[in-house]
Amino acid sequence: MVKKTIEEINAKIKAGKAVVVTAEELIPMVKEQGVAETAQNVDVVTTGTFGPMCSSGAFFNLGHPKPRIKMAKVLLNGVEAYTGVAAVDVYLGATQIPETDPANKNFPGEFNYGGGHVLEDLVKGKEVLLEATAYGTDCYPRKKLEKMIRLDELPQAILFNPRNAYQNYNVAVNLSDRTLYTYMGILKPNLGNANYSSAGQLSPLFNDPYYRVTGPGTKIFLGGGVGFVSWNGTQHNPGAPRDAHGVPTAPAGTLAVIGDLKQMSPRWLRGVSFLGYGVSLMVGLGVPIPVIDEDMIRCAAVSDSEIFAPVVDYSESYPQGLGEVLTTVSYAELRSGEINVNGKKVPAAPLSSYYGARQIAQILKEWIMDGKFLLTAPAFNIPLAGGISDYQGLVFSDSDPARGCHNA
Repeated sequence: MVKKTIEEINAKIKAGKAVVVTAEELIPMVKEQGVAETAQNVDVVTTGTFGPMCSSGAFFNLGHPKPRIKMAKVLLNGVEAYTGVAAVDVYLGATQIPETDPANKNFPGEFNYGGGHVLEDLVKGKEVLLEATAYGTDCYPRKKLEKMIRLDELPQAILFNPRNAYQNYNVAVNLSDRTLYTYMGILKPNLGNANYSSAGQLSPLFNDPYYRVTGPGTKIFLGGGVGFVSWNGTQHNPGAPRDAHGVPTAPAGTLAVIGDLKQMSPRWLRGVSFLGYGVSLMVGLGVPIPVIDEDMIRCAAVSDSEIFAPVVDYSESYPQGLGEVLTTVSYAELRSGEINVNGKKVPAAPLSSYYGARQIAQILKEWIMDGKFLLTAPAFNIPLAGGISDYQGLVFSDSDPARGCHNA
């Protein structure tokens, strides 16, 4: 039985002897060599995903002018940032739109610019207009500030995304007779198309389905720089149904992530607009999977043909919260460009970029092989069920069958 520690793997990385493969490269290796031999030979498996992740944003310390100000309202290129933190600390959400945007008053609204676009502009090095107003206090007497700012001039800029890297998600379709405009894109009437958003076999939490090596403190690729998992994400639902491989068949785990925005690249952080819905942020995220035992290889060798997603009607079931699933389809079927729903062949297209996910996994692989990126162990395991109390003393033995992957 193969057993490795993260410390041992890091020693091999420092010595330039670590064997690193992407999750995509791993699949044929396991078929050819078997689990045990692959686990012996491979030290790290890299993953990646690049898609719209609405629950994203950044904390900024905007710096004190003279005289000082306690900002009560802040606009960045006309997009409002939340000020209820401290005098010059704000949080800009990726989905925030300008007050002047007509939104869906002229349906479907175009949503040409919002929080995600401001973040992209800052990372590009562009100047952004800061407009701040205040009610004035003895310690913070200034009541108005207007100036152009650049990312490199700010004291702090911290990307903090409360929910990224969803472990599986819905395939969206439309059973109604009218076009729908959703966060899953435009859905044509009468099963005219199907949209999905996942990198499938490359996606981080499909390769560590029980969060054995992914948790608070795990170092990751984030937005083109280095970030960390800070907690499980909002809407984290590890109790979702799982198949015989341990892979969730519905939306399940999520990650909250954090990193220095000043390190990041506009290649991997991009503002996006959804006609008739709003704005968001494309986030590039990659997680290294240390091969601590054979079971990690079994997990990480999962392929698109073994991962199934629920097909959900966004005209009735999703907006009404009914929870009805029309069918399930594999990511291999989705990536073929066509699925079968209710006996009808339906064109399928991704909102996320598989090509981008592949690039992220490759970049992370190169960082590790070059000795630029060492692995970190999570401070504790993300819970498999329940709430905060389940963190206390949460330790699983390597032989616990509830945490096994049985796809090999």
